[in-house]
Parts: sequence; C-alpha cells; structure tokens
Amino acid sequence: MTTKEQLVEQHIREYESRSKHIDELFARAYDATKDLGDDHHIKTELNEYLGQKAKLVEETEKFKRMSVDHWREDTIRNSGPMAIWDVLAQKIEDLIERTEK
Repeated sequence: MTTKEQLVEQHIREYESRSKHIDELFARAYDATKDLGDDHHIKTELNEYLGQKAKLVEETEKFKRMSVDHWREDTIRNSGPMAIWDVLAQKIEDLIERTEK
C-alpha cells in the first residue's frame, strides 16, 4: 500500500470513528427525548441532525469508492469534511444538555 493509500485509509477510519461517536450521541439524545411528543421542537431538531448525518455517511461512502488521487483533490476542494462531523456532534451534545436539565 502506498503512502497516499494509507492516508486515505486513515481518513476513512477517522470518518467511521466520528460516525460511531455520533451514533452514540443519537442514542443518548433519543433516550433523553423519549418522553417528549413527536411534534416537540427538540425532536424536530434531532431529526434534522439525523438527516445531516445521513448525508455525511453518504459522502464517506463516496470517498471510499474514489481513486486515491481523486480523493485527495476532492477533500482539498471541499475543505474539511472532518470538521463537519465535529460540528454535528457538538450540535447533538448541546441538544442533549438542553434536554437533560
């Protein structure tokens, strides 16, 4: 495996790690909001975040299928997909804090 391929694999593992962390946050968030009605604004917000996560997972799957050279160009052009995972995780953590008070 070349150094470029190793870097791609490392980034994919990081995406998957962030995805797993977000899944854990969703589990906590759903537990924290289980007594709220389905039309409650916090549940609506949580469902929006779930949609955002689905888009991130779709992007990760596209990265897995790209050639190494194309992957590098695409990630540079889109600047910082890792940060998007982190922002989403922070939003879910904030939502959990609001519901656990």
